[in-house]
Amino acid sequence: MTTRAIRGLLIVVIAVFLSSTAPAANEKLAFWNVQRKGANGDAKNPDAWFRAAADVGIEFIRLAPTAWEGEGRDFLLGNADHFTGIPERDDAKLKTALDAAHRYRVKIVLTMFSLPGARNRQFNDYKFDYRLWTDEKYQEQALAFWKELATRLKNHPAIVGYNPLNEPHPARKDGHQGENEKGFKKWLARNRGTTADLNRFNRRIVKAIRSVDSETPIVLNCWFHSSPNGFLYLDPIDDQAVLYAFHLYDPWIFTTYRVNKGRFSYPDKMPAGSGATAPWTEADLKARLQPVIDWAERHDIPASRIVAEEFGCDRRVIGARDYLEDVIAAFNEQKWHWAFYSFRSSDWDGLDYELGTEKLGWKYWQEREKGIDHEALIKRHDNPLWNVFKREFSPKSTSEPSAK
Repeated sequence: MTTRAIRGLLIVVIAVFLSSTAPAANEKLAFWNVQRKGANGDAKNPDAWFRAAADVGIEFIRLAPTAWEGEGRDFLLGNADHFTGIPERDDAKLKTALDAAHRYRVKIVLTMFSLPGARNRQFNDYKFDYRLWTDEKYQEQALAFWKELATRLKNHPAIVGYNPLNEPHPARKDGHQGENEKGFKKWLARNRGTTADLNRFNRRIVKAIRSVDSETPIVLNCWFHSSPNGFLYLDPIDDQAVLYAFHLYDPWIFTTYRVNKGRFSYPDKMPAGSGATAPWTEADLKARLQPVIDWAERHDIPASRIVAEEFGCDRRVIGARDYLEDVIAAFNEQKWHWAFYSFRSSDWDGLDYELGTEKLGWKYWQEREKGIDHEALIKRHDNPLWNVFKREFSPKSTSEPSAK
């Protein structure tokens, strides 16, 4: 054998060895390497719901199964007052939904709106539950829950992200919601490293998940109910597969129909304090996002690791279409991932954009009082408001769903 032949054989052998010993690419993380556009939803009727999402072309769903009926009081948790393990029937129900998502090629970020000691207030007599932030035993239960859940889900092909807790707000019980930054800095200094410290909680939850699942991306929410201002105090995590998320419904008194009451419209009559209004420009919207932009630059976090995981505006608010167009344009300019709220919500018609801008009317509510299901009373249709979202997606073929 010639020297050239021997050299060539050695190159082949070395290449084969390296390919067999090199770590496999993290396909779940690779999903996030390009901008992704998705939606929030609960998928209570999984097969039809995910087929509809695929028909639109939605790339991922931030799935919130909080309101699903489970074995115990709280779905997946059994009981948020005392977590002892994930109920098997709840696990099976969740996996049935994930299987449906996979069949229709829709990826999933699984989010928890409740954790042990932090029951979502919609299921807690509309009271905030702060036990997760005041009692260490509930944090230990939350870590145990996510460790078990990640063990069960880490190999599911639909899952591309774990979102441990929606809109954390440990400082709210002491009056800090983001408005009084000076006061919050003192609060954080007093509570750094304690049970009330969100940064500590994030580090611990990532460590717990990574002890059983080294690859699935983890999406962490920031302070103040995931407000953009919450990034001012967020510590990044030393993990290449962590993404960071915020929510945008700003200004809340404009986007919320029951609070707006016709006082504000976009962009000409926006809240300016003390009941006054003023026109908004592109600079006003960017100012709301600037804390996220500055934080990412300061910590060298790429755009592919930032998620605007909730945003929306009540469909009945004047100027909702223009507002949502401008918000999406701002996200796209930054190349951030985003997920609108929400797709075919089973219980919140104000953010179901396929209904257009019309009110449902008194007859709808009269029928609901008789027990008639929401889906039987509404008619979704193309309209200018829904098209703001629809044109951002490329429909998937659902004639041949993906095999498991």
